[in-house]
Amino acid sequence: MTAPHLLVTRARHLADTLLAPHAERVDQEGVPASHLTEIRRSGLLGLNAPKEYGGAAAPAEVVRETAEILAGACCSTWFVQTQHHTPVLTLARSEGPVRDRLLGPLARGELLSGVAYAHLRAYPRVPVRVTRERDGWRFDGTVPWYTGWGLNDVMLLAGVTDAGEALFAFTESREQPGLRASRPLRLAALTAARTVSLDLDGFRLPEEAVALRTPLDRWAAADRTKAVSASPAVFGLAEAALTLLDEDTAAPFRARLTEVRGRAYALADHPVPDERLEERLSLRIQSYELLRAATTAAVVAGGGRSMLLTSRAQRLAREGLFLLVQGQTPESRAAHLDALTGGPR
Repeated sequence: MTAPHLLVTRARHLADTLLAPHAERVDQEGVPASHLTEIRRSGLLGLNAPKEYGGAAAPAEVVRETAEILAGACCSTWFVQTQHHTPVLTLARSEGPVRDRLLGPLARGELLSGVAYAHLRAYPRVPVRVTRERDGWRFDGTVPWYTGWGLNDVMLLAGVTDAGEALFAFTESREQPGLRASRPLRLAALTAARTVSLDLDGFRLPEEAVALRTPLDRWAAADRTKAVSASPAVFGLAEAALTLLDEDTAAPFRARLTEVRGRAYALADHPVPDERLEERLSLRIQSYELLRAATTAAVVAGGGRSMLLTSRAQRLAREGLFLLVQGQTPESRAAHLDALTGGPR
């Protein structure tokens, strides 16, 4: 039997000794900086970073397995740290000076990054407009969701230019002239991840902060594969819910989970990422239905105790609701609603 990857072993150790034992408290009080300190020390922030910059360049199956482990142990902590991996990948593909300035510190866990780009999926609405100003760029508008405020060191901020480009640039994750954060949002789940909205009013960044400029339709085409693919976090959360059931009750759920996960990951490894999109989306929806059933079963098994905020079952059920809409696009929403109502509307 092949030994598990070092980062899988470290993720499992963190999950078993730190994240899972404190997950209900974190859910109510917030992700502590100490949790993220241990994530930084573990090397998990460099999971998909190039080795020459201090990262692990881990294979896809390791990336998925660590996500399952962390999400199943403490979804709030997983969600804060998972934001970090897109900035790392963006910098790894960048040719700008910001790559050499930030990729090493991000890969080594010296800096933690958040992301402020999901609003690009709202196009043709443009929540954040970017305009050229002399030797830099001006950002105006509202970022509806930004996770990790007060925990992240930097953020990857995106908007749409007048030329129809998606522009991504890095800045410090703090209030600055032209950038103001709301109070932390109270959410049904993952309030602990410290999510705010950001108001941008003439916020300026220099050209050297830019990591990527690309036609918006090209970015959207690449993003579409993510939006139709099943999330490892969904499988990790479902696995956690099944541990709250007796083996006879859990067995049929676990068999179904193994089947759906296997098919979803096989497609994720398909050499052509934009093929079989309908099948990918179908499996994403099936993973949601499996998660809903598993977390509901955990609540039922727990009886009245499941209504206590100290109950793991109710926390997992609420986190499952969050994962239903995380990374959602109009197309994935419509397909999910069609499945729930029994056919096209």
